[in-house]
Amino acid sequence: MLAVVNEDGTTPSGSSLLDEIVREGARRMLAAALEAEVNAYIAELADERGDRGHRLVVRNGYHQPRQVTTAAGVVEVKVPRVNDKRVDEATGERKRFSSAILPPWCRKSPKISEVLPLLYLHGLSSGDFVPALEQFLGSSAGLSPATVTRLTQQWQADHAAFMDRELAEVDYVYVWADGIHLNVRLEEAKACVLVLIGVRADGSKELVALKDGYRESGESWADLLRDCSRRGMRAPVLAVGDGALGFWKALAEVFPDTREQRCWVHKTANVLDSMPKSAQPGAKKAIQDIYNAEDRDHAEAAITTFAKLYGAKFPKAVKKITDDRDQLLAFYDFPAEHWIHLRTTNPIESTFSTVRLRTKVTRGAGSRTAALAMVFKLVESAQQRWRAVNAPHLVALVRAGARFERGHLIERSARAA
Repeated sequence: MLAVVNEDGTTPSGSSLLDEIVREGARRMLAAALEAEVNAYIAELADERGDRGHRLVVRNGYHQPRQVTTAAGVVEVKVPRVNDKRVDEATGERKRFSSAILPPWCRKSPKISEVLPLLYLHGLSSGDFVPALEQFLGSSAGLSPATVTRLTQQWQADHAAFMDRELAEVDYVYVWADGIHLNVRLEEAKACVLVLIGVRADGSKELVALKDGYRESGESWADLLRDCSRRGMRAPVLAVGDGALGFWKALAEVFPDTREQRCWVHKTANVLDSMPKSAQPGAKKAIQDIYNAEDRDHAEAAITTFAKLYGAKFPKAVKKITDDRDQLLAFYDFPAEHWIHLRTTNPIESTFSTVRLRTKVTRGAGSRTAALAMVFKLVESAQQRWRAVNAPHLVALVRAGARFERGHLIERSARAA
């Protein structure tokens, strides 16, 4: 029965009438579903009879009422009881009816079990579960911090299995690499999370590897790349990353045939840092003219213009671009549709903005393994929303060695002519 409504629109329990209606509706629907399930089970076995002709499967009242946490709140249900007198010939034990809708051990719906880790990952600390979710579900049953602790152990196992999976069946044509510093306790102040994100031959993006290490350490990156190679990873066609990374030294050692592309966002920041603030707006516009040029020839001309404008006063800033000319313009040798993806490490930066928010809220994880597991699950969750690169059908052509000029595919017949 629904409770009487107070003048302020609430029931005596303090919840709104709408919430009470939803919970009552959920309770009645669940009760009806359980009744229908039991009736169908008994009707299916109506012909099963004993030596005296009595039916072996009959109703036997109800189990004790129990509370179940659902997305509609906490509802109290009485599960119908079944008396099944049949004997399993293989085991010699009596058969038992078990509800597929509400198993005997179930105290909360699977949806609630999914919500708990998501809330934890996206900013709600374990100690805040009870006061926060009690307002929505009407009860704090099963929402203790210990629940989240058990989940982190499972996440650690998931991360370990991910880092040990075989890569021979997967082909990453492009990869982005970066070392991300987070507010997590990785035992050493200079430690960070080494991240590899790749583009498969079908154009979809995927997390390749995630491991703790040192951002400036080529050996840390070499360990990660060697491990990927050991598990069957092919050399990518192009790798994109920050010029300050030890990644490039490791890449030359493990995958020497992979071409290098420096991130223009990082490069722009490095160049502007070596110039006075008064000159930065104009310099930034001149740098944008380079990587937004319509083709490589125009980009080369823009670099020449940049050097003429700023070379006399700021030679160190200009040198940062002219010394890395080939690595900065490598993306022009690939399909024009892919340029926007290949000139920066934005796929990593945008993904880890969410991770940084989460680690900032919780003030760091409790251990190195817990921190990596949490970061892994966040990226795994974000990965479901990643879109494929533009013109995904061209990725397979890049792997096949197709040639592109001014961003367009050069057909074999045209080359022969």
